[in-house]
Amino acid sequence: MSVRQSLLAILAQGACYGYQLRAELERRSGTDWSVNVGQIYNTLDRLERDGLVVKGAVDAQGHVYYAATEAGVASASGWLLRPLPAASGSRDEIATKIALAATLPGVDAYAAARAERDAAADRLAHARAAAIEEHDLARSIAHEARLAGAEAQVRWLERVLERLAATPEESRVQPISPSRPRRGRPARIA
Repeated sequence: MSVRQSLLAILAQGACYGYQLRAELERRSGTDWSVNVGQIYNTLDRLERDGLVVKGAVDAQGHVYYAATEAGVASASGWLLRPLPAASGSRDEIATKIALAATLPGVDAYAAARAERDAAADRLAHARAAAIEEHDLARSIAHEARLAGAEAQVRWLERVLERLAATPEESRVQPISPSRPRRGRPARIA
């Protein structure tokens, strides 16, 4: 999630100070996702540098309020209406671990995948059991996303288990490749 654009979207609604923005972001995201307040202030500095926010009044407690400029409001509106690109090239640690296990000799890749499936099934059960109040739209949206993600992960891991069960170890294990990369750590000269 873009902290930068999220802050702009909130500031497009009205002026806020840093800790207030942090609380608004947590409340409006519907998740337990927490942003370090230092990141909030660093982002505000960059947004100000880029002409997307301006510093405003300071209240009696010393809170500096920031407000979105016209360019900031336009940027936030564009971001909210534009679909986000699908994550590409991002590393899925579970897929990487199981794929690696499947290619290593003597590793029970099926057991590794089954452990991940069982953990995903537990997450799914917890997500299904979670009580989310319908009137809390932000939390309901985030909850539905977690639920859908857990369901998809369980389905994918079931498919992985089927593939591993159908593929004998001798046909999936890979030896160390004989090809040598051109670069590496130089040899030590004694």
